[in-house]
Formats: sequence, structure tokens, C-alpha cells
Amino acid sequence: MNARTDPIGIFDSGLGGISTLREMRKLLPGEHFIYYGDTGNAPYGTKTREEVLQCVSRVVDRLLKEQIKALVIACNTATSVAAAQLRKDLQIPVIGMEPALKPAHEIRKSGKILVLATPLTLREEKFSRLMSRFGEGAEKVPCEGLVELVEAEDRDGAKRYLETLLAGFRLDEVDAVVLGCTHYVFLRDMIKNMIPDHVAITDGNAGTARQLRRVLAERELLNDAGEGSVRILTSGTDTDLQKMNRLLQNADT
Repeated sequence: MNARTDPIGIFDSGLGGISTLREMRKLLPGEHFIYYGDTGNAPYGTKTREEVLQCVSRVVDRLLKEQIKALVIACNTATSVAAAQLRKDLQIPVIGMEPALKPAHEIRKSGKILVLATPLTLREEKFSRLMSRFGEGAEKVPCEGLVELVEAEDRDGAKRYLETLLAGFRLDEVDAVVLGCTHYVFLRDMIKNMIPDHVAITDGNAGTARQLRRVLAERELLNDAGEGSVRILTSGTDTDLQKMNRLLQNADT
């Protein structure tokens, strides 16, 4: 039986989910989080489904050893591939993510919506269903290689990548840009400086944090007393660990 004070497990292919964790810390300051950045196996978005499933299985097994009361998949790719099966297999709540296409659809006027995401996220059936509901005017924009630039903290390289990417679009005809990968949230300010003022930028972090809070409250697992904590684990190096701890404090918002 899980207790209110048990930790929440949260994971991503690397450091991208730190942006999600920041939102959750703001909304749920009393909760204890254990974050696993699978940096040693990043990125997920260019792997096969089978490879991603293997990575997710290893990470989830590690987090379950910490007696977590809920699991957050802070990765759009891993959610697309593994969330449904994890919900069948686990007794604890599983919270996933999806590209924030619905909020972009709701603010769209008559222009395009550019959905920036990993190739695997955009190929998955889960995203196809999302497109069928909210995809009017939306265009898939696969960003192979961008996660690696974020992981390396190569902002100059990311800027060149994005400038080349966005040069292929009439930005005056765009209403919204969807950041369909948690890594890309760290580039929000950079992207904002490259697009017209009228173009909105959406991501799924705040919505995922609200969903976590709702589910914890429904299950009577919400811990809203006292001061929470964060512990970060990684399959990568000590340098990766230091980087994630730093980003937790200094992430772009």
C-alpha cells in the first residue's frame, strides 16, 4: 500500500524531463521526487520501438525499487511507445505526456501549427490519433539531432539548427509552435526570438503537472504538507548528474 509520503518516480531519456520536474515542483512543493535521466541511452526518439521499450523497462524497474507511489513519463516518445503497457502492468498511477497540440489548436486562428518533435513520436499511432482530433492546420516537423544538441548544452549548435529548420516555413503564416519534446523546452526563449510576436509556443509540462496533481488527489496520495525533495539518478556520468542538478535550478521558463 502506497503512502502519501512515498516518492514519485519521473524519468526521461536524458535531461529533458528536468523541465517537467520543475513544473511539478512548483505545483506540488510537498512531494518527494526521484528523477531518472537515462542519459546513457539518449536519445530515445531515433531508436526503434523495441529499443525504447527495453530502455523504459530497465528504468521503471529501477524506480520501482524506490517504492514510488506514482510514475511520470516525462518523455513524449516513451509515453507514445510504453505508457499503455505500463498502465496495464503496474498498480500505481502512470502519468504520460503528449505534444501540446490541443492547446495550440484552441488558440489557432487560420494559420499553421508547427509540431516540433522526435521522429519516433511523430510516427507513433498515439500522435496520429491526436492529429485526427486537433490537427487542423498542423504540420509535423521531425527534429532529428536536436535532442543531442540540448544534451550537450550546445546552444550555438541548437541556434544554427533551429534557424535552418525555421527558414523552411513562412512564419508570418504560423499561429503556434508546439514543443513536442521535453528537451526542446530548454530552447523556448531561443525559439521565441526567432518567430514573430504573434506566434504562440505550447508545451505539455504544465498540463502534465496538473494531471499528476489530479490523479494523486483522486487516489488520496497527495502530499501537500511539509517540504518536498528531489533526488536525481542517471545511467550516464557524474557530469550528466551535475548538469541535471544545475538545470533543475536554472532551466529556461
